[in-house]
Amino acid sequence: MIDAWGKVSLRYAGTLRHLGMGRAHIGEPVLMLIHDNHVITSNAITGEIIAEHTINPTSNYQRPHHRQ
Repeated sequence: MIDAWGKVSLRYAGTLRHLGMGRAHIGEPVLMLIHDNHVITSNAITGEIIAEHTINPTSNYQRPHHRQ
Protein backbone atom coordinates (compact mmCIF):
# COMPACT_ATOMS: atom_id res chain seq x y z
CA MET A 1 0.00 0.00 0.00
CA ILE A 2 1.26 3.47 -0.84
CA ASP A 3 2.04 5.42 2.33
CA ALA A 4 0.99 8.95 3.36
CA TRP A 5 4.00 10.44 1.55
CA GLY A 6 3.34 8.71 -1.79
CA LYS A 7 6.04 6.04 -1.45
CA VAL A 8 6.32 2.27 -1.04
CA SER A 9 9.18 0.42 0.62
CA LEU A 10 11.05 -2.52 -0.86
CA ARG A 11 14.00 -4.49 0.50
CA TYR A 12 16.51 -4.92 -2.33
CA ALA A 13 20.03 -6.34 -1.92
CA GLY A 14 19.64 -6.29 1.86
CA THR A 15 18.78 -2.58 2.03
CA LEU A 16 15.41 -0.89 2.41
CA ARG A 17 14.57 1.24 -0.66
CA HIS A 18 11.82 3.85 -0.92
CA LEU A 19 10.14 4.06 -4.32
CA GLY A 20 8.33 7.29 -5.18
CA MET A 21 4.82 6.78 -6.58
CA GLY A 22 3.26 10.22 -6.17
CA ARG A 23 0.81 11.65 -3.67
CA ALA A 24 -2.10 11.14 -6.06
CA HIS A 25 -1.91 7.41 -5.24
CA ILE A 26 -1.82 7.58 -1.42
CA GLY A 27 -3.58 4.60 0.16
CA GLU A 28 -3.86 2.55 -3.04
CA PRO A 29 -3.08 -1.17 -2.78
CA VAL A 30 -0.26 -2.12 -5.15
CA LEU A 31 1.21 -5.11 -6.93
CA MET A 32 4.95 -4.93 -7.63
CA LEU A 33 6.55 -6.99 -10.39
CA ILE A 34 10.31 -7.21 -9.82
CA HIS A 35 12.87 -8.57 -12.28
CA ASP A 36 16.54 -8.01 -11.37
CA ASN A 37 16.66 -4.24 -10.71
CA HIS A 38 13.55 -3.29 -12.72
CA VAL A 39 10.27 -2.72 -10.82
CA ILE A 40 6.82 -2.15 -12.29
CA THR A 41 4.16 -1.09 -9.79
CA SER A 42 0.46 -1.33 -10.59
CA ASN A 43 -2.79 -0.75 -8.76
CA ALA A 44 -3.76 -4.14 -7.29
CA ILE A 45 -7.47 -3.61 -8.02
CA THR A 46 -7.54 -1.98 -11.47
CA GLY A 47 -4.22 -3.24 -12.87
CA GLU A 48 -3.27 0.29 -13.97
CA ILE A 49 0.51 0.79 -14.05
CA ILE A 50 1.41 3.50 -11.53
CA ALA A 51 5.20 3.73 -11.95
CA GLU A 52 8.33 2.04 -13.26
CA HIS A 53 11.69 2.11 -11.48
CA THR A 54 15.20 0.87 -12.06
CA ILE A 55 16.83 0.33 -8.67
CA ASN A 56 20.03 2.32 -8.18
CA PRO A 57 22.00 0.41 -5.50
CA THR A 58 23.79 3.60 -4.36
CA SER A 59 20.59 5.41 -3.31
CA ASN A 60 17.80 4.62 -0.85
CA TYR A 61 15.20 6.86 -2.54
CA GLN A 62 14.30 5.79 -6.06
CA ARG A 63 12.73 8.22 -8.52
CA PRO A 64 10.38 6.71 -11.11
CA HIS A 65 11.28 6.51 -14.80
CA HIS A 66 7.65 6.66 -15.71
CA ARG A 67 4.72 7.69 -13.56
CA GLN A 68 0.99 7.85 -14.39
